[in-house]
Amino acid sequence: MKFYILILFALFTLASCKRAEEMKFDHPAGIYFDIHFDSRKDSIISTFAYNPTKLQDTIWIPVRISGVTSPAPRTFKARIETDSSSAEPNLHYEPLKASYIMNANKGLAYLPFIIYNKDKELENRSVSAVIKLVESADFNIQNPYWIRAKVVFSSKLEKPDWWDFWPLPPYSRVKHELFILVTGVKELTTDGLDAPKNLYITGLLTTMLNNPFDWVTKNAAKGYKLEEVIPGNTDSYYFFNTGNPTKKTLLRKNKENGKYYFIDENGKEVI
Repeated sequence: MKFYILILFALFTLASCKRAEEMKFDHPAGIYFDIHFDSRKDSIISTFAYNPTKLQDTIWIPVRISGVTSPAPRTFKARIETDSSSAEPNLHYEPLKASYIMNANKGLAYLPFIIYNKDKELENRSVSAVIKLVESADFNIQNPYWIRAKVVFSSKLEKPDWWDFWPLPPYSRVKHELFILVTGVKELTTDGLDAPKNLYITGLLTTMLNNPFDWVTKNAAKGYKLEEVIPGNTDSYYFFNTGNPTKKTLLRKNKENGKYYFIDENGKEVI
């Protein structure tokens, strides 16, 4: 009797496994963003602040399947949730493509989200884009909590803790940008033993501020230009990189002392 029961159990198990396998292979694979946020972070953050001449950047968002891989390429789709996004297409980002490829025998792909550094207001505020995966002929949506990715970006700089430790004040974002440009340094220490090195670095900015025309000439390879705001009028110039001519900083002559000063985001002279 026990022997027959064991045979029946084995047959039942085999049948169940077969049905499970059939469901597994017949059921379309799911797709989701493979982004594991912790409780303090719910967005992908990006900034052009440390590379202000960069006109665009690409955020590579990992997309993973839940299911089996395929010997043939498959396509997945995504869209921007415009009601939940403050970023504007073509101004802040490149519109998404109609579909993207999940390569053959692969369970992971990357959705390229191209962001732009064309809007001057990005120096003052962040914008966001919420990207949502949607069903396609090859993939369905199984987990609604993992099909959205929020990208927040700007070109803002924030005053670092070390700024006031060295002869750099007063602070402004324009001055901070010029510091990074001229020195190639993003951070200074507050260690007194580093004073000789750090004073040399801050001195590079002082030299540039004292004679920006000479700096542009000596650093032609960096691609910066000074262009008269009004042709033929040498009272003010636009300072910009030829790689990103939409981002300009005003250089204006002080008529009282005859010196030129960059003008910061508050309309004040950078000193």
